[in-house]
Amino acid sequence: MGSETPSMSSLASQICNHIASIFATPTDPRPPPLDLMVTTLTSTAAQNGRVFLYGVGREGLMLKALCMRLSHLGISTHFVFDMTAPPITSNDLLVASAGPGGFSTVDALCSLARSHGATVLLLTAQPETGSCVKHASVVCFVPAQTMADDKGDGDGDGDGEEEKSRPLMPMGSVYEGALFVLFEMVVYKLGEALGQSPEAIRSRHTNLE
Repeated sequence: MGSETPSMSSLASQICNHIASIFATPTDPRPPPLDLMVTTLTSTAAQNGRVFLYGVGREGLMLKALCMRLSHLGISTHFVFDMTAPPITSNDLLVASAGPGGFSTVDALCSLARSHGATVLLLTAQPETGSCVKHASVVCFVPAQTMADDKGDGDGDGDGEEEKSRPLMPMGSVYEGALFVLFEMVVYKLGEALGQSPEAIRSRHTNLE
């Protein structure tokens, strides 16, 4: 392997370090997203509310992973548009993501959830200008690059044309990767807050596999 070709370990380190740097970025004057998510989810669980989740594209895949883990934590969770999702009510919480600030579907769902009295927690990298923010009860600012501010500048440390034209994490990958890491932290903290042992969490995993 030539010296100009990054190793698998090097690429992995660059990606992980880039994502880790997101959580070192101050979110002032907004509280850290981890604190907001754990507090809001704990409050919903305490009042026996259900949690609904929605996101488009790869953001949606991250939220589906969170949906699964919240179910393992003993919370009634539903992904929007699943056939078994019940009607949302005033005790419930919608967790939605709009990294670039707004999507027509996310805007509509957040507005509809609020009209039924539900709490809406919005994850976004554009908390000041996004169209979804006006429908949110709680705004979690995740200061990561999305397609809204993707200039194709590249993530590499070199000066080559290839690195500038081919970023290591293109488009919204930084934001989506940050969501995955954030949600793992949320699950860890939430399990502690809800008094869920590893054994109890594991017992709720499906056996139809």
